[in-house]
Amino acid sequence: MPQLNPTPWLAIMIFSWLVFLIIVPPKIMAHLFPNEPSPQSTEALDMETWNWPWL
Repeated sequence: MPQLNPTPWLAIMIFSWLVFLIIVPPKIMAHLFPNEPSPQSTEALDMETWNWPWL
């Protein structure tokens, strides 16, 4: 049965893992997001309680 012969499938599996482990991660890590997050201010917000008229 040819599908049980591991020779071509082992080479395909090893080559695909090499692509996923060597070529793809640098391409993904080099991606830049268009909207870089800006630092938020350290000023504390003035929080007041709400006065609900029906309570």
